[in-house]
Amino acid sequence: MLTDNFYSLRSYEPGDLSLKAMIEFDPAHPIFKGHFPTVPVVPGVCMMQIIKEFFEKHSGRTVRLTKVPLMKFLSLINPMETPMVLVALNYTKADDTSFQVTASLFNENVVYFKFKGVATCQNI
Repeated sequence: MLTDNFYSLRSYEPGDLSLKAMIEFDPAHPIFKGHFPTVPVVPGVCMMQIIKEFFEKHSGRTVRLTKVPLMKFLSLINPMETPMVLVALNYTKADDTSFQVTASLFNENVVYFKFKGVATCQNI
């Protein structure tokens, strides 16, 4: 898990099938020494993991992201310049074991990441 390690949760507003959260990245995290030493950037795979973790936290299910028809990395997140971002996530039930998930990482001026995909339950 990346929570309380790579980033900290600053606020969390759950809805029925949605959530909004504010997270703060740890610019001293060791991953930024390699990605990249002089200009740290939040890795795309970590953005995807953040979405997965928030879905699991909200739904109470362990999932695997099985289909990703849309994943856009629109702007770099440098944790030294942009330590906090908002997470917005919505989902609907697709069938007995999977959910359609739409999510983004953004702040008031910039959308950094957009995601649409299918989360399939692992603990059935």
